[in-house]
Amino acid sequence: MTANLVTAKIRLFVNHPFEAAQSIALDRDQANYLFAVMRLSVGDQILVFNGRDGEWLADITSGSKRGGVLQLVTQTKPLQAPPDLWLMFAPIKKARTDFIVEKATELGAAEIFPISTDYTNSERIRQDRLQAHAVEATEQCGGTYVPVVHDLQSLDKCLQTWPQDRNILFCDETLVGQAPTDLASCPAGKWAIFIGPEGGFSPAERARLQSHPQSHSISLGPRILRADTAAVSALTLWQRSLGDWT
Repeated sequence: MTANLVTAKIRLFVNHPFEAAQSIALDRDQANYLFAVMRLSVGDQILVFNGRDGEWLADITSGSKRGGVLQLVTQTKPLQAPPDLWLMFAPIKKARTDFIVEKATELGAAEIFPISTDYTNSERIRQDRLQAHAVEATEQCGGTYVPVVHDLQSLDKCLQTWPQDRNILFCDETLVGQAPTDLASCPAGKWAIFIGPEGGFSPAERARLQSHPQSHSISLGPRILRADTAAVSALTLWQRSLGDWT
């Protein structure tokens, strides 16, 4: 079994419950990827996960470019859920929004919320496409948990219904020039990181976030960061001090 685990390199997300010896049908896109793109065949093994039941080794028992069947063998990893951390960010240019979703997935965000702000320059998103990027990022990084990517909502609506037990980490660009904030003194528990758009939050939005009773304003260092860089930096700082990197 150890040799099989070493040689099974391909990981595939399959939205189906898992249990030992279960057979799982592949859809057309999955079959095309395995048999036409990756050139696998019957008898080969892959690793599969569903975001709920960990990672499993699976045998390919039948296959063509239009479909196929896997049979689960054994669990190779348990579900590794991330900390209860949300990323709230304003969508930017398409490729950079994709980058934020991919890196938030790799860095351990539990849920991802695109938000519309006063200066947001992208008023529409494809939620299904961004969710697919989260799945692909999980396949590539060896994770077993896929964060939910929510549909676009306004910052105003988001704050109106904000849960009372969740802290806010407000990355405030007006604090530029200060050293990155040490988060070790912040309380543990549920958190959300807020990243503004190109141009930052508007003065009214900044005042609202600063005055929110659960908000903690932080600096990300001596330079103003692009929105995608800011998201990666803030996630890294939080994980290092309050997350599962400690």
